Amino acid sequence: MRLVLFFDLPIEKKEQRRDYTRFVKNIKKFGFYMLQESVYVKLCIDNQNSDFTIMKVKSVKPKDGSVFILTITEKQFSNINIILGSKITDVIDNDERLVIL
Repeated sequence: MRLVLFFDLPIEKKEQRRDYTRFVKNIKKFGFYMLQESVYVKLCIDNQNSDFTIMKVKSVKPKDGSVFILTITEKQFSNINIILGSKITDVIDNDERLVIL
C-alpha cells in the first residue's frame, strides 16, 4: 500500500518557512519521496506500518497549514496516469518490480 501525503503550509513569515523546511526534512526521513511539489509518497508494507507512519507525521506537523494523507493500494497507485511535458522524471508507474518480503 502507499501513503500519499498532500500538504499546504504557509511560508509568508520566517518562522513558517523554517517550519515548512523542518516538516519536509522530517517526512523525507520517514521514507516519503516527492511525487510533485507538496505531494509526497511512501510505500508501506502493512496497516501497522502505515498507522505508525501517520502517527509520526502528526507529531511533526507544523501548527499552521493543512496536511492530508490518503492510503491507496499498489494496484490503485499503478493506475495513475502520468502526463508529462518536457520534464523527465524517474517515477515508477507500475508494480512489476515490487518485492514484498
